Amino acid sequence: MTTDAWQQARAALVTWWRRVRPRQARRVDAALVESRDRMLTARRAGDEDAESHMVAAWGSRLTALLRDDPALVDELRRLVDEEIAPLLRHESGPRTGSHEFRAEASGHGRVYQAGRDQHICGP
Repeated sequence: MTTDAWQQARAALVTWWRRVRPRQARRVDAALVESRDRMLTARRAGDEDAESHMVAAWGSRLTALLRDDPALVDELRRLVDEEIAPLLRHESGPRTGSHEFRAEASGHGRVYQAGRDQHICGP
């Protein structure tokens, strides 16, 4: 998050945001800078909950944007897949990226999937 790749990824997202929501672009840029500072602090402290909350907050922000304008889904997917993810994956190794889970259960079967820790409590 302190690398040149982070700056490039931030610039790509802000440029895109400026095109689709010009009035919000400056605030988004400031929020990204603030999020980076918080993320670095959380990582230094080993606070994975804070990291997860920050990721969720940005997910909510993007979800709201797409809810307001569903036509942006393909553009945002292309931006993330083709521009942002390769930059961050190159710098961060396996910590970033996306996963696709598919499962099917039949009868009384159950499926449990998780991208990280999963805790299942018994009856």
